Amino acid sequence: MRFAAGRLILHRDTHHGRIAFVHPGRVISDDERGLLIWVARDSVIAVETTLDGLFPRDLSFVDWMTTEKAPRIAGWKGPGVLRFFPPGANHSVWFFRDDQGDFTNWYVNLEEAAVRWDDGDVAGIDVIDQDLDIVATPDRSWRWKDEDDFAERLASPEHYWVPDAAAVWAEGRRVIESIEAGAFPFDGTWTDFRPDPSWPVPAELPTGWDRPVVARS
Repeated sequence: MRFAAGRLILHRDTHHGRIAFVHPGRVISDDERGLLIWVARDSVIAVETTLDGLFPRDLSFVDWMTTEKAPRIAGWKGPGVLRFFPPGANHSVWFFRDDQGDFTNWYVNLEEAAVRWDDGDVAGIDVIDQDLDIVATPDRSWRWKDEDDFAERLASPEHYWVPDAAAVWAEGRRVIESIEAGAFPFDGTWTDFRPDPSWPVPAELPTGWDRPVVARS
């Protein structure tokens, strides 16, 4: 399925069938290159926390996984961000911006390929984040990010959702080759993007935002 330009869909990060976050994003394009969405500053989001409001980085991984959690409604406080999901690829590319809306860097999120769903009134994609990331700057220099978190989680396979660490590293190295070559989407495409100022900022999540996860559990 493809999503119509302008439609508001939900980007959901999921783990073991649970929803880690829900971010509403407006479809900019959805074609043979992949799906491109825009997440606006101050958009309402849902994020999983412990019952006393702690986030994953506030606890060890094992403590996080064994503590009762629930979704909490919050807001996206950073600058708006473009997110690109290449078809069938085990990563997405986020286009980070500063407060003036100028492009600053790419953020490559290594994850299982997005799985689409459409319930009519609400639709979206479910992904499984693999935690290891890459940050790339406009001069095509790059660095790995969150290697320590990745290693910590791999040490607890009874709780972790990544079955093949080597495949994650290999996907990252393939993306790095594209970064260094300045290949699409690291060729300047969309770095000058500006959202339509008439687009409303999502103030609430639609009914059905917490529908059952469709990504691998």
